[in-house]
This record gives sequence, structure tokens and C-alpha cells, in this order.
Amino acid sequence: MLRGRYWVFMTLLALVCTAAAGCDAANAAGYNEVLLPVGRMVSGMAETPAEKTQPPVAAKAGALQLEQQTEALYGYVTEGNINKARETIDAISRLFVASSFEGLTSVEGVNALSGAILDMKAAAAGVNVQQQRWETAAARLRLAANSLAHPRQPMWLQYYKLILEDLNDMEHSAVGNDLAGWKTAVSHIQERYDTIRPAIIIARKPEEVNRFDAWLSYASGLAAASRPPGREELMNAVSNGREAARVMFGKEKDEPTLSLPLAPREYGPAGWLGAGFILATLAYTGYRKYRGDRSRWQPF
Repeated sequence: MLRGRYWVFMTLLALVCTAAAGCDAANAAGYNEVLLPVGRMVSGMAETPAEKTQPPVAAKAGALQLEQQTEALYGYVTEGNINKARETIDAISRLFVASSFEGLTSVEGVNALSGAILDMKAAAAGVNVQQQRWETAAARLRLAANSLAHPRQPMWLQYYKLILEDLNDMEHSAVGNDLAGWKTAVSHIQERYDTIRPAIIIARKPEEVNRFDAWLSYASGLAAASRPPGREELMNAVSNGREAARVMFGKEKDEPTLSLPLAPREYGPAGWLGAGFILATLAYTGYRKYRGDRSRWQPF
């Protein structure tokens, strides 16, 4: 009898410990289920060759300083402070000449950044400054510097939603064979793309940029062709544009706009202890039945 009670006690203790371990494992599994999608999102971002190796510290510091200068410049431009803006442009030019951005971008990226600086200087050099041109040039330079300093999370990625909206407008125009609406939608994409193109060249591969350039040129030429394009031709152009934009912005194919993982079901310690108690009861009942059967068939 004492041996039987000792066996039951040890069984109950083992089941309770197993239930507690199961609770910890379930909580850990739930925690991992929440973290893994985030890890996939981060690892799924498109990496450039410059991100695969750590850039020199001096280059990174120069990029951050350049970004600060372009942010200040953008503020002066929007305020209409011409004198401060011109002083900041000169400071940016000196910083660019004195800095090396090796490891942060390609030769094409450096050339794109240089072109954005020259465009800004040209916009501010006139006697009568055109505010719209001035602000566009300042925004272009700011986005380029930000792309250089933050290759993983650049601000120009926010334009993806806007370009998709313009592509939807192109699709609506294609369905109705509305060439005037098509031209308007294409011009909107062109304006947005001109603003972010230097930043994209800094962060992306040349073939990805060239692909979108070629598509945009083709879409612009459709409305100006001597032979009016058909509905199917326009729809194919929209489909190709979506794919070119997806690749350029580093999005996964058929990636949802918002995807949140479902919270794992949590039973809590009380639930697992309850399950352990049920298992212990079943084990004890089985043990009593086993003892009864054994005593019934035990020979004298």
C-alpha cells in the first residue's frame, strides 16, 4: 500500500512539473510567433551591395552630417530665407567635396547626389527664385542625403503608395480608353519619380532603376503615338508598371499592405495546472484499476 501511494505521489509530481514546463514552452512559442514575422519583414527588405559590408565610420559620419545640412536647407527654403539657404548650399558643396562615401553607395549613386546638389545650386542662383522649383530641388536633395545615411529605411519608400495610386488611375483610364486621363496619371508619376530618382539611384541597383525608366518612357509614349493604343495594350503597360515599381521599391510579390500576426492562444498557468490535474486523476484511476485487476487474478 505504501509503495502504491508513493508511486501515485511521484506520478502527480511529474505531471504537475510537465504541465508547468508546457506552459513555459507555450509562452515561448507564442513569443516567437510574434517576433518571427517582424524578423521576416526586416530580413525581407531589399539589400544593396553597400549594406552587405560595414561602411567606414568616416563615410557614415559624413553622410549623417550631410543629411543634417540638407534638412536645415529644406527648412530655410520652405521659410523663404534665401540668404540662409544659399549659405547652407555652399556648406553642403564643401562637405561633399571633402567627404568620401565609399561603401555607402555606388559610383552612380555618388553622381546622382552630385547632380542633386548642382540642381539645387542652379535653382538658387537666379535673381528671381522660383519657389516651386526651389522647393522641389531642396526636397530632391534632402531625400538623396537621407537615402545615403539610412539605406535600410529611407524616406523615399513612402512614395510607393502614391505611385500605386497613380497606377490605379492609369488602369481606370485604360478601362475607359481615356487617353487624357492616362496622360495626367503618367505626368503625376513622372513628377514624383523625378523627386525621388537620385535617392533611388543611391540605394538601388542600376538595372532596377533602368527598368522603371524604360517603362515610364514607354507609358508616356503610348498616349503620344500616331496610332491610338488599344485597351489591352494599356492594361499590359499598367501591369508592367506595377511590377517595375514593386521591384524598385523592394516589395515582395503579392505582399499585403498591412499584415498583422494573430495573437497565439494563451491558456495561462491555471489552464496548464488544470490540465495537469485532469491527467493526474486519469493516471490515478488507471492505477487503481490496474491494482484491482492484478489482485483479482493473483493466484493463491
